[in-house]
Amino acid sequence: MITLDRLTYSYRRGTKAIDAACGHISPGIHLLLGENGAGKTTLLHCMAGLFRPGSGRCLLDGTETASHAPSVMRRLFFLPDKLEIPATSIRAFAKTHSRFYPGFSPEALDANLREFGLDGTEDLSKSSLGTNRKTFIAYALALGVDMLLLDEPANGLDIGSKKAMRRMMARCVEPDQTVIVSTHNISDLRELYDGLMLIHNGSLKICASTEEIASRLACVRSTAPVPDALYSEQSVGVVSSLIENTSGDPGDIDYSLLYSALIDNGDKILSILNRPN
Repeated sequence: MITLDRLTYSYRRGTKAIDAACGHISPGIHLLLGENGAGKTTLLHCMAGLFRPGSGRCLLDGTETASHAPSVMRRLFFLPDKLEIPATSIRAFAKTHSRFYPGFSPEALDANLREFGLDGTEDLSKSSLGTNRKTFIAYALALGVDMLLLDEPANGLDIGSKKAMRRMMARCVEPDQTVIVSTHNISDLRELYDGLMLIHNGSLKICASTEEIASRLACVRSTAPVPDALYSEQSVGVVSSLIENTSGDPGDIDYSLLYSALIDNGDKILSILNRPN
């Protein structure tokens, strides 16, 4: 279990990037959503222990990640949007780096690289952005860590590679692992998300499972506006609306629509999500 306990982070000039973020994140694959500059990458750095919060904590099973305790650091890995490593290939890097991660699987790395059409000996200093990104994703998913943080993992990937990444994540992520994916490409892993973290202007507005959200909200599509909709968007011939789910059955969730709705009608939506059972 990952716990955000009023985690706050400010830059040197006093600009608050993360404001008292709170939430409990269970195992599964979670989407971290927010506009550019909302604080997504800063939050991931804080969760990984790379940025020390000004106040509050990120806890991995009760231990602060900012403590940098070896018992915690071997259980987490952060793959940033851009990564440089002190090795020419991922196999050379793995020989030294993977020894710090007891869950690392060479077999999983081999399978992941094959899925991307790579063998792991590619010279990363001479490879394309897409090749480097595929290489690092293959390695990160082979580490077997309890807490894996991915910042824009699909950057530089073509359509086929995105599909391969989706298959890879479905195969590699174990039930007891927690993966947080910060991305603007919501559809890439849509079927795999178990939870949503939605941040706006440094404030973590939603931190909930998809099951919780779908029990309270639903997205519907129709040819005419839906009465009493919390939010609607109209495109050619179709009106997409977010409504309160009173059916008792899980509703369909459109993450992009939910994000836009929260910006437009946040107080009402949050009151529904936070209403006691």
